[in-house]
Amino acid sequence: MGWFWLTAGALVLASAVALMRGLRRGRAAPAPGAQDMQVYRDQLAEIERDMARGVIAAEEAARLRTEVSRRILEADRMVQAGAGGTDRSTTGPALLLPALLVIAVLAGGAALYWRLGAPGYPDMPLAERIAMAETLRSTRPDQAKAEVGLPAAVPPEGVDAEFLALMDKLRAAVRDRPGDVQGQRLLAQNEARLGNFAAAHAAQAQVIALSGAAATAEDHAALAELLVFAAGGYVSPEAEATLTEALRRDPQNGTARYYSGLMFAQTGRPDRAFRLWRDLLESSPPDAPWVAAIRAQIGDLSVRAGVRYSPAPQPGLAGPSAADMEAAAGMATEDRAAMIEGMVAQLNDRLATEGGTAAEWAQLIGAYGVLGQTERAREIWAEAQGRFAARPEDLAVVRTAAEAAGVAP
Repeated sequence: MGWFWLTAGALVLASAVALMRGLRRGRAAPAPGAQDMQVYRDQLAEIERDMARGVIAAEEAARLRTEVSRRILEADRMVQAGAGGTDRSTTGPALLLPALLVIAVLAGGAALYWRLGAPGYPDMPLAERIAMAETLRSTRPDQAKAEVGLPAAVPPEGVDAEFLALMDKLRAAVRDRPGDVQGQRLLAQNEARLGNFAAAHAAQAQVIALSGAAATAEDHAALAELLVFAAGGYVSPEAEATLTEALRRDPQNGTARYYSGLMFAQTGRPDRAFRLWRDLLESSPPDAPWVAAIRAQIGDLSVRAGVRYSPAPQPGLAGPSAADMEAAAGMATEDRAAMIEGMVAQLNDRLATEGGTAAEWAQLIGAYGVLGQTERAREIWAEAQGRFAARPEDLAVVRTAAEAAGVAP
């Protein structure tokens, strides 16, 4: 910190001195007659050459030498009178305006740095930033600490009383038969629908423990997702270990790739998060449950990663033009967020008036979930259930997005 300001101050002072010396010194003009003397000397040499070649007679050469010599003497007198040149340096009042301009430029540069730079912030080489990110990742809170202080789960509105009674029976049955894999699986799924994510991930952990080597990548990815939900969106070390295991079994598992990217974004590695999400987004079908979440976040993530990137508009969905995306790349974070909210609002209006595909409804629910507008996402999910009641496959697509947004029972 001290060395930075000392160095910066020395550079500013040196620049000011150099500029002021240049202004003060000005430009020295050659003395009158100095250039003429050289011309006359050349003329004398030319006279001698002409006489040697016989071009002019000796008498004429003598007369010309006398005339040129007289001119040399006159030029020499003028040089001596000028004392080697005239000083055109800038002094006195004429120096005031340039000096003020120098001060204004230097002060403006300092003010610009103070506003746009980071005074007091230490140098952050890439290796040091990566090391800091690794430290953050290795020392972040565990799952238990992340869950402490979160509000208790409250059953979503509109849950049927009969469903709650069945859940009590399911819990009792699992307690009586803790080794029943299918019972644990059903318990994990239904506890998640009620928002009891802590109970859900405990049941899912039992599914994996009872399945042993037969546990699938999707089993591990589901556990990681439940851990993230229980921690309020935070990817804990326990969730990371589960994601690693899921990707070991299936490197293309979309759920694990999405939450792995989220983990890197949370631990200071937006570059790795961006690469994961870009590849996942560009290789996923439009109705994949993570697509809406990635689309809503990858713009800001790419800026943090130092990459200019805008995803192509999703087929069949309203999206910004190429000009809009180019303009968005230079927007401030608040302006870009406003643009995203505007796009979501347009999609919402179109679905409300014209209808749309299950993928579009899923995208809308996911977008509202990412924007933190949970109540609005819940309203859209309730409306979608009526629209797709007769099409179970389409309803399943929308339900997946609603579960990811935490609004589906």
